[in-house]
This record gives sequence, structure tokens and C-alpha cells, in this order.
Amino acid sequence: MFADQPFVPLPGLSNGHVMTLAAWARRRSYPGLPSLDVRFIRVSADTQVRADCYWQPHRHDRSTLLGLHGLEGSSEAHYMQGVAHKAWRLGWNVVLLNQRNCGDTEHLTPGLYHSGLTADPVVVLRTLMRDDRLTSFAIVGYSLGGNLTLKLAAELADSPDLPVYAVAAVSPTIDLALCVDAIGWRQNALYQWNFVRNLKARMRRKDAAFPGVYDLARLNAVRTIRAFDDAYTAPSNGFGTAANYYALNSARRTLASVRIPALVIAAADDPFVPASQFTDDDVRDNANVTMCLQQHGGHCGFIGRAADGHDGYWAESAAVDFVTSHAVRS
Repeated sequence: MFADQPFVPLPGLSNGHVMTLAAWARRRSYPGLPSLDVRFIRVSADTQVRADCYWQPHRHDRSTLLGLHGLEGSSEAHYMQGVAHKAWRLGWNVVLLNQRNCGDTEHLTPGLYHSGLTADPVVVLRTLMRDDRLTSFAIVGYSLGGNLTLKLAAELADSPDLPVYAVAAVSPTIDLALCVDAIGWRQNALYQWNFVRNLKARMRRKDAAFPGVYDLARLNAVRTIRAFDDAYTAPSNGFGTAANYYALNSARRTLASVRIPALVIAAADDPFVPASQFTDDDVRDNANVTMCLQQHGGHCGFIGRAADGHDGYWAESAAVDFVTSHAVRS
């Protein structure tokens, strides 16, 4: 499997910052994906989410991969499309879930998404089971979506009727407070600025769709992700403070409960997801969780040389390879 082989970065991309920025900026294509089926799935009385679906010709006979994107991402993120391309070529149905408000869906819910909102993907899975007669699933998540994936994997121990056979998480923010502190380091100012800029823009769009629900007077003072979470994410989701929100929703605290095969891919040179959260004994003690900590890869990057029919996006191939191996055995 790809995850059993050390990742070798493309020449010139051995620096974590360079790899991260290259992954964001690099143009990609995904030849062969079928026509997109856009679903709007109701997850609560006042909320719908958008799911972008790529179906096999006889979908109910195939396993389905659910993709979960990162902070301020969407189903159109390059890594989501890359995972979809690789999984579909191997015979999977692929459903790329846009978290609440993402993918131009601010008008579909008065609420905000957060790093531990596992209820939405659970409803999506149950809807696909009911409406499409799908019976076998795997989940792949990146960054914030990786934290969500691993938290959900732990919670599946209480939902044995959900047929999720394996999960994979790439660059997951499993210690939310640690990652938010790291993105505040001086060398990460560009990333923080970009995330905050996008979060503010989303809140303005949110106010246009649901006038007066959120106090935008607080927005001008927000300069960091933690400040945004203190002002909006935590109180609107019932957590009170950002500190409490991070403590309750970090997958690190629940990894011991994971009962299905799980792969965690991370890089020691990730600029704002510190490797220390993947090396402690309490994280590595669960035999169901395979930790794959690479020297290089940046954040959601892992771009290597293209060869033997693979496009060089190593983590995407490793994640799909891992869940495929377990789905086949299941």
C-alpha cells in the first residue's frame, strides 16, 4: 500500500510552506469523472447540506466513499476532487459533502458548521442508505474534515447499524487548540490572514441570507481564528467559548474509542498542524488506528513525482488505497 512506502516530495517541495502553497496554487485536472449529481439533503428542520455525487452505473452494488473537506473548503477543493477521481476509477461511488454554508450554501441554514459536527454526515449516510440502497461506506477527510472523520469513527461504536468499514484522515487537526495556537505563529501569518478573511466574508454573506441573526459589529475586531470562534462558532453552537469548543470537539480525546480501521496521514513539516499531536502514546495506543507521520508533505500537500499511472498526489492515493483494501475484505 502507498501508506507503507515513505513519501518522497517533488524536487523543490521539501519545505513545508512551499509544499502547502504549491498544493493550493497548482492547477489540476480530473479526467474521466462522470456527470455530477448535486443532492440537497435535509439534516435538520431548518438545515440542508449540499452533497456532490459521482455515481457508478449500478450504484447500489458498489461501496461509497464520503469526502469531508477542511476549514473554508468545499467539494471543489483540489484534494476532494483528487480523492473522488482516484476512488471513482477504482469502482467507488463518491459523495463529497459540503459542510454547512460551504459550497455557496449559506442560504440553506441559519447555523454555522464546526469541527465536531458529526451529526450532519451521519444523516447523509442514513439518507443514502434509505434512498439509494447503499450498504457499504468509507470516509476520507482532510484537515478540519480529518478531525471530523476521526471523531465520527469513534462515535460509530455506538451506531453499529451504520456500515462504515474504514476511514482515512489527511493532515487532521485532532488537537484543535494546539493547531489554532500554531496558526498564530508569526511564520503562519499568511495562512491565518487568508482563513480569517474568508470567514469574515462568509459571515457577511450569512447576514445577507439571514439578516440580524449574527452581530456583525463584532466582526471588525476579529483578527484570528480563535477570536472568530470565540465570537461566532462557539456561542452559536452552544459551546460558550472557543476553549471549550476545542476541548469538546478534538478527535484526539476520542481516538481510543475507534473500532474500525483508521489511517492518519500527517507531515512533520506541516506549518500549522504540529506533529506532536500524533506522537504521544495516548494517540498511538489504539491498534485500529494506523499513524503515518511523514517527514515531508506540508499541509494537505504530499505532492511527489507522477509515475506508473499515478498523478503524484501521494496522500490521496494512500487514503483511497487504505479504505479500498478494507472495503474489499469486508
